[in-house]
Amino acid sequence: MSVHKDLIQHAANQNKEYQNFLQLDQQRESFIEEAIQLCKEGKPFTTDKINNVTKKINNIKLRFIPERKIVTTDMVREYVSRKA
Repeated sequence: MSVHKDLIQHAANQNKEYQNFLQLDQQRESFIEEAIQLCKEGKPFTTDKINNVTKKINNIKLRFIPERKIVTTDMVREYVSRKA
């Protein structure tokens, strides 16, 4: 009986972590889009918000979540120049 409760608790904890990941991943994508838009408009931008969220995502300990890359301003500029 105790093992069953432990498994239920483990599954609940993993689900909570996964929901946290989904929220952070959406936030990261939003910050990336914001940086891209600012870059397209020729306005100054940083990747600080993107990378703060990226670090939080990479600290989540679920095996099926791939590690996210740290984003540089050069990466954003290169992306914008390719899409132009």
